[in-house]
Amino acid sequence: MKKKIVIIDDKPAIGQLITLYLNADYDFRFFNNALDAYNWLKDGNGVDLILSDYTMPEMNGYDLLLMIKQNEFLKDIPVIFLSGEDNSNTRINLLEAGAEDFILKPFNPLELKLRIKKALK
Repeated sequence: MKKKIVIIDDKPAIGQLITLYLNADYDFRFFNNALDAYNWLKDGNGVDLILSDYTMPEMNGYDLLLMIKQNEFLKDIPVIFLSGEDNSNTRINLLEAGAEDFILKPFNPLELKLRIKKALK
């Protein structure tokens, strides 16, 4: 059975691109905002990994990560962030708060695939 990944990005093209590259290996559920994704997850929908943009309207990736890590049922799901924002303080804060990884956009699809595979071990 394929592992399930939630993609959260305010740009649907990113979700389509990731799905195009990785749909042979994983099942995806796409959300264009963090709050909808969080509510869907806390309603008991199980996933193996969360792949999220960092910079989004309404709620940024850091706030989403804190909510996930404070939820008893979600805290063990690995979260990988994608961002066009190349700021080492942002990366450090996310990793210290429990993010699994941080990948800079534009990303190499093979690198993304390998980092997802590593996070799911």
